[in-house]
Amino acid sequence: MIPFNPPPEPLLFDEKVRQQGNAWLEKNQDPKKGTRDYWSPFKSNLADGFNNLCGYSAMYEPVGTVDHFLSRDNYRNLAYEWSNLRFASGWINSSKGTLDDQVLDPFEVGEDWFEILLPSLQLVLTDKVPLEKRQKAEFTLERLRLRDDERVLRQRQQWYQLYLDGDLTLQGLEKKAPLIARTIRKQQQTASGQ
Repeated sequence: MIPFNPPPEPLLFDEKVRQQGNAWLEKNQDPKKGTRDYWSPFKSNLADGFNNLCGYSAMYEPVGTVDHFLSRDNYRNLAYEWSNLRFASGWINSSKGTLDDQVLDPFEVGEDWFEILLPSLQLVLTDKVPLEKRQKAEFTLERLRLRDDERVLRQRQQWYQLYLDGDLTLQGLEKKAPLIARTIRKQQQTASGQ
């Protein structure tokens, strides 16, 4: 995970999503009815706000899903709030489910809290994670399978191999898999004695 700043609310989001969604909730107060999807037309705005990176894996996500950070099941009143939306890989979003604030919010992650180990490509916590956030960070790695799940490792392997083969520059890797790029830069600085 890397820090993300909340993207600005898109023009027309209030009119097309918040107002229509909340009006729908007024008419459908039974939680069993769930929520109606008014947010999907704004998925590309959300993806742009996350630089097309999954908010959890911090890797390029070409399709992605709209993640309600605080789930629609537990927080129906936030279903249509832009501030509650994150961009995420579908399988990671499914893994998160209704855990709500038990996992780290991409907006609360600090700089260098996580790093990729080479050559294993595992994601680990660094000592920069504040003590009060450490348990939540560990839970996030475990529950969302970000440490070493085959799906996420295969993605990391592909990005890393593209770089090793010279098909992707370090600058390009920074845009697609910034944590891997950061580890490579760190290794280069160590090797050059900086």
